[in-house]
Amino acid sequence: PALDPALLRPPAFLSTEPERVDAFFGRCRVDRTAACVVDGDTLRLGQRRIRIVGIDAPEIDGQCAAERELAARSAAKLQQLLNAGPFLMSARLDEQRDRYGRELRSLWRERPGRPDQSIAAEMRASGLAARYLGRKASWC
Repeated sequence: PALDPALLRPPAFLSTEPERVDAFFGRCRVDRTAACVVDGDTLRLGQRRIRIVGIDAPEIDGQCAAERELAARSAAKLQQLLNAGPFLMSARLDEQRDRYGRELRSLWRERPGRPDQSIAAEMRASGLAARYLGRKASWC
């Protein structure tokens, strides 16, 4: 199966310069760290709120117990992926923020001699995030 284009980084001529991130990510609301994971599709870097492009994850304050349990697992998976080492992120020039003011970013890890590792694709492959189609998925 072909990789979803929404999970790939945007072409260089359509995107911001890649930003290298090398930080330890804790859990927001739990750890007092400058970098933290809010849920399976959102993170914080200092005062910046960043939403990963192309995926939707269950909400920590979800509508049912099943969604809240999946949200905790999804956030833990994202935390694991982000803490696996430095990664890069960039934004499309024409869509840098969502309607809530969060920065929209593609995240990936370069792997010399192999294709880049899309963090969004890894979240989808884990089953703890779904393709984002402009509206929230139902997790209950």
